[in-house]
Amino acid sequence: MSTPRLSVDRERCIGAGMCAMTAPSVFDQDPDDGLVILLRPEPAAAHGAAAQMAVGLCPAGAITLHGPKAGSS
Repeated sequence: MSTPRLSVDRERCIGAGMCAMTAPSVFDQDPDDGLVILLRPEPAAAHGAAAQMAVGLCPAGAITLHGPKAGSS
């Protein structure tokens, strides 16, 4: 089973911060421009569901989940 991997498109990001609020151990916001910073491209299983939720909540669609979805067997 492969680990889900995240990627972000900072050019697409609008700085809404939904990702950092939903999964603070996986995402942060740049203090200078407010854009997404990906802290953990391969989040631990304990943070997988929050990371997946952040993907869906991103209003700009700037976060992509590659591989199996969190919680899938």
